[in-house]
Amino acid sequence: MHRLLLPGILALAAPATAQEQPPAPDEPITITITAPRLTRDLQRTPAAVTVVEQQDLRQARQGLGLDTALNRTPGVLFRNRYNFAQNLRLSIRGFGARAPFGIRGVRILIDGFPETLPDGQSQIDSIDLESIDRVELIRGPSSALYGNAAGGVLQIHTADPPATPFAELQARAGSHDFRKLTVRGGGRRAAWGAQVSASRLDYDGYRRQSRTRKDLLNTKLTYDIDALRSIEAVLTALDQPYGEDPGGLTRSEVETDRRQAAPNALALDSGQSVRQRRLGIRYRDRNLGSGEFSARLFHTRRDFEQQLPFPGPSRLQYERDFFGAGLDYTANTRLGKRPLRYTLGLEAARQRDDRQRFEVDNDGRLTGQIQDALETATEAGLYGQADLALSERMDLTLGGRYDRVEFDIDDRLTPDGAASGSRTFDELSFTLGLGYQLQRDHRLYAAAGSAFETPSFTEFSDPTEPGEGFDPDLDPQQALNLELGAKGFIGKDLRYELALFRVETRDEIVQVASEPDRFANAARTRRTGLEATLIHDITDRLRLTSAYTHARYRFRQFVDAAGTDLAGRRLPGLPEQTLFTELAWRDPSGPYVILDGLAVGRVYADNANREPVAGYAVVNLRAGIRGAWQGTELEVFAGLNNLTDRDYFSNVRINAAAGRFFEPAPERNVHAGVRLRY
Repeated sequence: MHRLLLPGILALAAPATAQEQPPAPDEPITITITAPRLTRDLQRTPAAVTVVEQQDLRQARQGLGLDTALNRTPGVLFRNRYNFAQNLRLSIRGFGARAPFGIRGVRILIDGFPETLPDGQSQIDSIDLESIDRVELIRGPSSALYGNAAGGVLQIHTADPPATPFAELQARAGSHDFRKLTVRGGGRRAAWGAQVSASRLDYDGYRRQSRTRKDLLNTKLTYDIDALRSIEAVLTALDQPYGEDPGGLTRSEVETDRRQAAPNALALDSGQSVRQRRLGIRYRDRNLGSGEFSARLFHTRRDFEQQLPFPGPSRLQYERDFFGAGLDYTANTRLGKRPLRYTLGLEAARQRDDRQRFEVDNDGRLTGQIQDALETATEAGLYGQADLALSERMDLTLGGRYDRVEFDIDDRLTPDGAASGSRTFDELSFTLGLGYQLQRDHRLYAAAGSAFETPSFTEFSDPTEPGEGFDPDLDPQQALNLELGAKGFIGKDLRYELALFRVETRDEIVQVASEPDRFANAARTRRTGLEATLIHDITDRLRLTSAYTHARYRFRQFVDAAGTDLAGRRLPGLPEQTLFTELAWRDPSGPYVILDGLAVGRVYADNANREPVAGYAVVNLRAGIRGAWQGTELEVFAGLNNLTDRDYFSNVRINAAAGRFFEPAPERNVHAGVRLRY
C-alpha cells in the first residue's frame, strides 16, 4: 500500500470542491449548484457536492476522458480511460464498481437531460469534452431525488451562447498516434443564441487492438421569448465507426508483454461501432405565479454493434430509442415567519431496445442466434424537496420521491416466446439534511437518505440460457446513506471540506464469480469512509488542491454460489485509500504550469479476495502559455502523462473469466496542442 498521506491532508478536508478563487471570509459564497433540484449556495448545501469549473476541465488537457478533471473529487474512482469499446467507468462511494462496461449506480444528466436509462445504465461516450463548461457531482444522500441510482448524481453543463461572438480552432497530437481536432463557435443576435462544438478523435492506443475514431457534435440553440421566458434546444451526435477492444490479460501475459492484446481479441477483431443522436428541448418561465417553471422533452437514438473478446455468445447489436419528458416548479414562500423554498416535479422515460445476440466460433464465424428480443423499460417518478430556514444559523432540507419502474421482454426467438416476461418495482426514497452555521466561516451539516438501484437488462438474465427470461430471484438493491460534514474557510486563502459517511446496503447486486455473465443479490454490504478536500491559495498565482479518501467497503453477509462465506471480505475493484494532489501556477500574463498526482491503493479483482492488484501512484505535468493580439487569442500547451513511467492498470475486470483481469495503462507519453480563438 502506498503512503497516501501528505502532511496536513487529514487535518483539513471536504466533500465539495469548487474550482475558483475563494472569497474573503467576510464575503458571501457566490458559487451556486443546480444538481440537487434547488439552486443554492454551495456552502449552505447540506450534502457532499463537488463543482469543477471550465479552467480545470480544459486547460492543457489531452481530452481523452472526463476522469482527468474529476479525479480531484474524493470518493470517486474512474477506470477504463484507454478502452474505447468498454468506455469510461465511474464509481461513487463504491457504487458502480461492478459494471463490466459503462456506468451503473450513478445518475447522469447533460444540460438537465438524462444520459441514464430507465434500467439504470449510463454511457458518457457521447459527451463532447470541449463543450463542457461546468460539472456538478453529488455523493450520497441527495441522490435520493433522482430515482434509480444508489451512488450519486453527475450533472454536466455545456457552455451557453456567449454575448460576444467567437470562433475557435484547437489541434492536438501525441504518443500512440493520438490526434484530435476541435472546432467551436457561438454568439448571440437579438433574441437568438447559438453555441456549436465539433471534434474528431483518432487514436491508435497503447496496446494492440486499441484503435478508435470518434466524431462528436454538440449544438445548443436558445431563444428568449421575453426577459423571463426562454426556449432551449440541444442537439448532440456521436459517430464511432470503430473502437477496438484489446481485452483483459492474465498476470503471465502482462509480465511477457504489457502491450499485447488478448489472443481472442485479435482473432475475433473485438470492438464496437456506435451511432447516436439526441435532441432535447426545454421551456423555462422564470415568473410563473410566484416561482419558476421548467418543461423538457428529449429523444435519443442509438445504434450499436459489438464483438466481445471471446468466442461463444459474444456478438451483439441493438437499436435503441430512449425518450421522455419532465416538469418541475420551484418557488419561494414562508412557513409562519420562516422563509421556505420548495420544488415539485415529475418525469417519465421509456427505453426500447431491439436487441439481437449471436454465437461465434474461434474464428469469428457466426454459428447461431441466441437472442432476438424487444426489451422495454419504463420509469415514472414524482419528487419534491423543501429548504426551510429554521433560524438565522440553521437550515432544514426535506425531500422525497416515488418511482415506478417496469421491465418487459418480448422474446421473438424461442418457441412461444418462452423467455418473455415482465417485472415491476415501486420504490420510495427520501432525503433529510440539516445545516448549522457554527461560525461566520464554518458550517456543519448532517444528512440521511435512501436510494435504490434496479438490475439492468444485462443483469436480469443470462443470454446463454434464452429460455429463462427474467431472473425471478434478482431484485433492486436498497441503500441507506448517513453523512456528517463540515465546510468552511481558514483565513481568506484556505478552503476545507470534510465528510464522514456510512452506507448500509441490502440485496447488493454482485457478479457471480463462477459465471461472470450472471448476477445475484448479496445479503448485505457496508461502506464507511472519510472524504476530504483542501484548496489553498498559497499566493495569488500558486494554488494547492488535494482530495483524500479513506474508506472500508465490505460484504457483511454474503454466501456465494460455491457456498463460500464471504462476510468481511472487501468489495472487489475498490481501493480503501486514494489521494489526488495538484499544484498549479498560473501567471495572469499567460504562462502556466500544473503538476498533479493520483495515488490509488490496492484492490481485489474477485469477490473472494484471492486476486490482489497492487496500488499505484501516477504523476502528470501540463504547461502552456496564452497570449492575445488584436482580438485573437493564441495558446500553446503540452502535457506529459505518467511522468515517472510507472507500470499500472487503467482497468481491472471484476471476476473476469480465465484470470483475464488486467488492462495495462500506457507508459510515459506526451501530447501537445495549439488553440486559436478569434
